[in-house]
Amino acid sequence: MKGAAVILVVVAMVHFMAKPGEAAVSCGQVESSVSACMQYLISGSNLTPACCEGIKNLKAITPTTADRQTACNCLKQAAAKFPNINPDAASSLPQKCGVDTSIPISKNTDCTKVN
Repeated sequence: MKGAAVILVVVAMVHFMAKPGEAAVSCGQVESSVSACMQYLISGSNLTPACCEGIKNLKAITPTTADRQTACNCLKQAAAKFPNINPDAASSLPQKCGVDTSIPISKNTDCTKVN
């Protein structure tokens, strides 16, 4: 009986944590993933392994379209706060890290088109 109660609690937690079609990723997670990339995004140089690990993590935490659209909006808002971000460095970052992601890093992206 005790085992059944534990299973029921776990199932309920999973159900309430992530509903289908809703993003489970937060802007805090997204910003944390790309924080090691700020020097590169501003200067276009000094691409670090920590930055690329963050980009890999960003891909890992955004498995659904809703997650990717949320991450896109988070990145768009963050990019707008830093006018000195190099747009070429930002757009090429995932590729330079060897990560295939459909989440653009730009303040001009229409995130509703990210899939």
